Formats: sequence, structure tokens, C-alpha cells
Amino acid sequence: MLKQQLRGISSLLGSISLIGVCVGMTSTLLSLRATIEGFGTLVTGFIMSAYFIGYLFGSTRAPKDIRRVGYIRSFGGLAALAAFSILMQAIWVDPVVWFVMRFITGFAISGIFVIVESWLNTMADNRSRGTLLSVYLVIIYSGLIVGQLILGVADPAGFVAFAIVALLINLALIPILVSVTAEPTTHENRKVPISLLLKTVPLGVINAFIMQACYAMFYGIGPMYASYIGLSVLQITFFMAAFIAGGLISQAPFGLLSDRIDRRFVMAICAAGGTLTAATLSQLSASNAIFIYLNVGLLGAFILPLYSLGMAHTNDFLERDQMVGATGAIIKIGGAGSIIGAPAVAALMQFGAINYFFLLLAALTSCVGFYSLYRITRRAKAEDQLHSNFAILAPSQTSDELLTSMAEEAPETEEEDDEEMESNAVLR
Repeated sequence: MLKQQLRGISSLLGSISLIGVCVGMTSTLLSLRATIEGFGTLVTGFIMSAYFIGYLFGSTRAPKDIRRVGYIRSFGGLAALAAFSILMQAIWVDPVVWFVMRFITGFAISGIFVIVESWLNTMADNRSRGTLLSVYLVIIYSGLIVGQLILGVADPAGFVAFAIVALLINLALIPILVSVTAEPTTHENRKVPISLLLKTVPLGVINAFIMQACYAMFYGIGPMYASYIGLSVLQITFFMAAFIAGGLISQAPFGLLSDRIDRRFVMAICAAGGTLTAATLSQLSASNAIFIYLNVGLLGAFILPLYSLGMAHTNDFLERDQMVGATGAIIKIGGAGSIIGAPAVAALMQFGAINYFFLLLAALTSCVGFYSLYRITRRAKAEDQLHSNFAILAPSQTSDELLTSMAEEAPETEEEDDEEMESNAVLR
């Protein structure tokens, strides 16, 4: 059964692998090009935050558009929009233009993730869903790593690197355009306000905000920091790839461990490891490149699983019909952290505190670690922790079930319903 499902979605996975390569290339490419153009760290930080703003808007809007025009046409339109925004940044090198185009990129990429994940959910059953989503995440992370390595042989100062990204996005259209899609099922779920989450599972809320801020800082400003300490473009691609590879390797082991002991203790271990590793990295220079790669890999191994651990911990204390609404709220909280993270660290670096990049990461992860230990003293472990097994989630991943429920909060008019019925009739 699983093999049949994998064969059925092989074209879909092929498309998303190319999108993963593009996502991996783009943030590092823009960070390096902004450094070459002399935008400054503060301006670059705001440009990078535009992606996450667009991501929030796209993830909320996309499910409604998918229901209107279908999966394949939505994917095609969003991919074209993403390719357009990338090429515009190569043609028109201006901070304001880049901010707008980065917003559009985030909007388009989030919609593509919604399409892919809903497609996977319709193809999977309860026995295979976890495996299929794990395969999906491995492909995404592998694409991110390959994207970094491709950038190592493409000059960020020229047009070619941007053209490669646009070409790969267009190539990603081919597998999915010749595939057959299935409509996702919808579920009735309770809304969960952020205020309720803060009262019920404060660690989940704080962890999501801080860790997504850390991820945005690293992906958006990390390449600039690496360039500042003297790493070459090729070395910077290894620097970024090592971080992602570390997270790819450690996700499952930490997740399995958290299913056996108190998840908050595992979160404290990961946060402590991330704090020590970040503090070590703050003392290293370009002359220790190999040691930098090893430590950056360890940093990714410790801090990338924290978001998913926090999500699983949140679900441990919720009813089943609250989980979708709660995760949607966590996505919003994490998105807010992402929007704030890159500009905040960029502002510090702009005013001469660039040497404190990893020290700031260490301070933030230590906050998660200490608060995790504090919560252990304030509340007993969930009675049946295994009811919400750890699920491997990418830092920027969005689930269609979650986002569909968010989009459905706004009721449609009768005219919109009629349009949707006509569109479905045409598709059938």
C-alpha cells in the first residue's frame, strides 16, 4: 500500500524537491547579494522579514483560492508568481523593490506548500500519513542543502544564480501539471485563541515565538555574518548546508526520545546544546572553517527540532478537536517571531554589534531551556504523552488542514459559493 501511494505522488514529490532547492538558494543568495550591493544589515533584515510577512498572508489566503480554481491551476499560478519575483530582484536591484518582491515570494511559496501538503493528506491514510510526511520533509531538507551547494558554484553578484532559481521553479511545474489531484477532506475543529494557549501551554507559545525568530535570524542574517568573518561564497554555502543537515539528522532521534520521557526535558537538553554551541561559534574565525562547519551542524541538530518538540508538547495538553486550531495559532505566533527576528538582529549588527550574532542566539535558546525546566517544576507531565506523537515539521511548514480552518473563519457570500460550484463543475 505504501509503495503504491509513493508511486502515486512521485510526480508531486519531484515538484516539491525542486521548490526546496529554490527556497534553499534564495535566502542565502539575497543575503550575499545585499552585502555586495551595500544595503546594510538593517535594510537586509527588513527585506528578509518581508518573506515571512508574505508567508503569513499566503498561507491564510491560499486554501480559499485552491477551493475556487483547483490545485493544479493554483500551483501553476503561484509558481509563475514566485519565478517572476525572483527575476525582478535580479533585474531591479533596489531595497524597496526587493522588499515587495520578497513579500510576493513568501506569499507564493506558502501557497505551494499548502497545495503539496493537502495533496499528501488526501493520498495518505492513518497508517501511512506519518511516513509520507516524513518522506516529504526529508525531500524538503535535502532540497535546501542542494540549493546551498548549487549557490557555491554560481556568482551571487551576477544574473545566472537568479536565473537558475527561476528555471528550477518553472521545471517544478512539469511533474505536477501531468498529475491528477484529489480534493482534500475537511474537518470540524474548535478555534483556540492565543490567550487560551498562553494559559494552558505557555511553553509551547514562547518556544514557537523564540525559535522561529532564531530560524529567521540564521537564514536571513547568517550568510552576512559568515561573510563578515571572512568566509568565501563557497564556504558560506557549506556553512548554511551544515546547519540544515544537522537538523535533518537529529529530528527523528530527538522526537523518538521525547515520546519516551518528558518532552520538556528533551527541549531543555536541545536548548542547552544549542546555547553552548552558539557560544562556541561566537569565538571562531574563518581560519577554523572545518570546526565552524562541525559546530554549525551541531547547532542545527540541537535547535531545529525545538519547534516540533514544542508543537508536540502543546498537543499533549489539548483535546483532539483543539489540535488543529491550536497549531494554526502556533503558526501565527511563530510567524510573528520570524517577522521580528531578522530585523532585530540586523539592527544590532548595523550599530556595531555584529560579533554578538551567535551570542544573541545563545541567549534566546537559553531562555527556552530555562523556561522548559521551570515548567517541569510547575506542572506534571501529560498523563498520556503518546497521544500526540512527535511529528517532524519543517520550520516553515504549513499544513493545509490547519490553514483551511483558518481560511474558513471568514464566511463566503452566496455569490462566492455559486462561483465555487461552477468552477468545480468545470473541473469535473
